[in-house]
Amino acid sequence: MAMGASACGAFTNKNIYVTRVPRIPKVKVSMDRIVKETVGLRPFRPSGPRLDCETLGNKTIVHNYGHGGSGWSLSWGTGSIAREKAMATGEKKFAVLGCGVVGIATARLLQEKGNEVTIYAKELPPHVTSSRATGTWSPAYRLCDPDKITPELRATWERACRFSFQTYQYFLGLNDIVSWVDEYTLRDEMPPANPLEERLTIEGLLPQRVWLKRNEHPFRERYVSRLSSMMFNIPSYLHRQMSDFVMFGGKIVIREFSRLEDVDALSENCVINCTGLGAKALFNDEEITPVSGQLSCLIPQGDVNYKLSAKGGSIIARKDGIYLGGNGIVGNWDTTPSREQTEKVVEAIRQVMDNMRS
Repeated sequence: MAMGASACGAFTNKNIYVTRVPRIPKVKVSMDRIVKETVGLRPFRPSGPRLDCETLGNKTIVHNYGHGGSGWSLSWGTGSIAREKAMATGEKKFAVLGCGVVGIATARLLQEKGNEVTIYAKELPPHVTSSRATGTWSPAYRLCDPDKITPELRATWERACRFSFQTYQYFLGLNDIVSWVDEYTLRDEMPPANPLEERLTIEGLLPQRVWLKRNEHPFRERYVSRLSSMMFNIPSYLHRQMSDFVMFGGKIVIREFSRLEDVDALSENCVINCTGLGAKALFNDEEITPVSGQLSCLIPQGDVNYKLSAKGGSIIARKDGIYLGGNGIVGNWDTTPSREQTEKVVEAIRQVMDNMRS
């Protein structure tokens, strides 16, 4: 009988088929490989993102902020909704407040319609909170409180989700600023359903999550699933979008707004507010609150190109490093990294790697 082999098994010289566990590269995880620690603040509103309009003197303010942990995923979709509202004013010159992923996407969308756009921002990447995100496709993550989902919110979310998803497909192949990766979820017990993500989902948008048999993965945990999803390489993505914005005639002005009179003093008659957490003080939004999340960055590892979520920690392997995360603190404004949190997540991931089967 001819000898043969496959990715999952091989024939021995006794013609016995032996199953091989699929190989998934191990992450080299230890405290001495941590090169960066950051804390990002997600702008959460229990009622969901704010996408309405209001009048300030003779100006129209179009709000586009408060996406929780879904800003990266929904940026193009809510940007398209904000563009529609802004262009309904008949203006051709627009001001965008904020230079995070939502602000940049909104500005680029306005440019696509031939408008003149200026971004006003206190800080630019990499010093914005968008640069301290995980950079993964998570359009329902901390979007709102589950009991706040109305038919109107559900319809707006689906519209934004579909628009963003399609837009991100156009970036595939452009220096890996957007890429598809496999995500593994590991648990010793069957994980409970997420009520928010159960109600905010679009059937068929992503490949279905697959629960793997023991011979289909190398992990020790009892319940293992795999899902193909998108990841955004944040530094190269933001650099590309900012470069395109300037190339198409956009202006960026470094300016801090501490009161509404500062906004009213702008020359543009229509302002799109993408300030995120800054809207709490500037626009007196008492609903918005931060949800902090710490990321600890390992040295990049070329053979690791997957995401992993386990009890106690997660892995996001990007081009600029392997990011370890896993915590979220509601109402915390402190962006000082905790060494204790880094040690905790490093140990959790180290145990996962040490327990992987050959």
